[in-house]
Amino acid sequence: MKWFIGMLIVIPALEIALFILSGKLIGVWSTVALIVLTGIMGVWLAKRQGLAVIEETKRELFYGRLPSGAILDGICVFIGGVLLLTPGFLTDVVGVFLLLPATRSIVKPYIARWLKSLFDTKTFFFYR
Repeated sequence: MKWFIGMLIVIPALEIALFILSGKLIGVWSTVALIVLTGIMGVWLAKRQGLAVIEETKRELFYGRLPSGAILDGICVFIGGVLLLTPGFLTDVVGVFLLLPATRSIVKPYIARWLKSLFDTKTFFFYR
């Protein structure tokens, strides 16, 4: 939890520094246009990848298999979409990394291991 709070301080500071640097290098309006463009592209890419994940989930369920890979893909697509909608260049790079299927496969084992540790330590609570 401490690292999460630290990231809430460090990431915005880095983003502001990158905004200032970008504004000096390419101009204020070009920086604003780039931020808006990455947001629009992020929405398009997240929608496209999200629909692909839904189709993969349906296919897995149709064949009677548990869609565990599709669920991890859905988590990555959701987080990547949120990061792309967040204004900033650093968050955009991480968001695209999570949205592309080739790079998403690098992150999925880490997310699976993290979720497994949450279940093993009973951090998740299920109410019936």
